[in-house]
Amino acid sequence: TAQEHCTKMVFLLQPNSNKAERFDYVMEYLKKMAGTEYVGFSNATFQSEKETGDRNFAIGYYLKEKKCFPKNANMIAALDFYFQLCSIEVTCESGSVMAATLANGGICPITGEQVLSAEAVRNTLSLMHSCGMYDFSGQFAFHVGLPAKSGVSGAVLLVVPNVMGIMCWSPPLDRVGNSVRGIHFCQELVSLFNFHNYDNLRHFARKLDPRRQSLDDRNKSVVNLMFAAYSGDVSALRRFALSAVDMEEKDYDSRTALHVASAEGNVEAVIFLTETCKVNPHIKDRWGNTPLDDARQFGWDGVVSVLTEYQRMYPCSSESQSETEDQRKLDTLKVVV
Repeated sequence: TAQEHCTKMVFLLQPNSNKAERFDYVMEYLKKMAGTEYVGFSNATFQSEKETGDRNFAIGYYLKEKKCFPKNANMIAALDFYFQLCSIEVTCESGSVMAATLANGGICPITGEQVLSAEAVRNTLSLMHSCGMYDFSGQFAFHVGLPAKSGVSGAVLLVVPNVMGIMCWSPPLDRVGNSVRGIHFCQELVSLFNFHNYDNLRHFARKLDPRRQSLDDRNKSVVNLMFAAYSGDVSALRRFALSAVDMEEKDYDSRTALHVASAEGNVEAVIFLTETCKVNPHIKDRWGNTPLDDARQFGWDGVVSVLTEYQRMYPCSSESQSETEDQRKLDTLKVVV
């Protein structure tokens, strides 16, 4: 069960540290997963968990009898630590960011930090899929087909891998301790969208699939990218880069985001596109102008300085460009992080 997994895993967290250091270690991880959102601790919940945790003590003694714990392990101390972890508080906002971090391969979508390794995310989602919904886990895996974790507060944390994370909250619980409306929401979600693990992504025409890109979607992506460059919205540009958007996409005039940012004098956007995304500064629009030509035409000296220095370091030959193009696209996400 999930409780058995958690009880055993708490022994492996910073085994040579004291209680306070172990708790701070976990809290730091959770805060990184939540980006800038709220993560707190409820002492009242902690005391209540300790007083009513007879089932957890029973599981602990059962696992101890089966020699599941390392030698010299203090089971009572481990359970005390487990009750502390059960008393950590989040909001729907911070929980959704945590879910999104798991959906995003361990990269927090708010800060762009690589919080968890890809292997850790895979193992976590596997556990959530198999035992995250208490005794309802099997039915949930069958009907919803997505990794999730519920809590007796009425919260349900749902992960759609490579798409998004969701946290919903509704206190009325069913007989096994899951949110009634939370489960209903998850079921309605997969009935509308092609998110179930075993939905056919090609031929299931009755469901919507946000992951499938159409020509209209690509056109909207180009327009949004250009408007972000036009307004100097570096946060939007960073979101596009983290979403694996090609930062060298061209509009109908063969102009890139770097052309637009340079023509508008948006220095910070130009710096992000060059230093972080490593876009090609030599691309010419339909009139034969490079981004540097646009910056000079409109008299943006700051942008001219940045682009001149960047072009000096950027490989100029077509052979060098073709060799580095694929590597640039692969490295963009890493550089953003």
